[in-house]
Amino acid sequence: MDQPTASKVRLAAIAATVLALVVLSVPFLMNQGVDAGPGAAGVMTPVAAHDVADAEGDEAQGTGACMANPKAANMDFVLPDLQGNQVPLSDFKGKVVLLNFWATWCGPCKAEVPMFVELQAQYRDDLVIVGFSVDDTREKAQAFADEYKINYPVLLGLGHDEVQEAYGPIWGIPTSFLISRDGRVCKKHMGIAPKAQFEREIKALL
Repeated sequence: MDQPTASKVRLAAIAATVLALVVLSVPFLMNQGVDAGPGAAGVMTPVAAHDVADAEGDEAQGTGACMANPKAANMDFVLPDLQGNQVPLSDFKGKVVLLNFWATWCGPCKAEVPMFVELQAQYRDDLVIVGFSVDDTREKAQAFADEYKINYPVLLGLGHDEVQEAYGPIWGIPTSFLISRDGRVCKKHMGIAPKAQFEREIKALL
């Protein structure tokens, strides 16, 4: 990724982080003093800033497993993984794919990774989560994967802006796409979203 593009992505991610924190703070402030139930103290579920828009646009998103008029996912790319192997995206056809655009410097991305690890373990027979690191070096991405015990493929996007262009426009990260077994882009998430929402959408495609 060239420096101007990387800077734009970083700025967009920072803006998304601030917006998400504002959205998260509203219910927290409104619920001060309210008993959240056993084990809930101090725990806040990440909520994507785009969830409000999604709630208002259900018709545009479609009522089934896929949004209305889903386009075909471009699976023609071959990208390096953390071990230096060249991995064709087409290798993942036949499974439900959650393609996540992220970076090690992105705060909301870090918040999503643990739930992706859980979802990959839970649905490993039918789901493959693919982490597309937009601009990290192999060393940074490997250290991050080790720290967070990532159990799904991580592909390196440094120098491969064409992938973002194929799935874009992508204005910030994290951005995730749910791809059906037959290769359709069924859902798009811009920003962080709760595990329950991802799980519901994954199960609808299994």
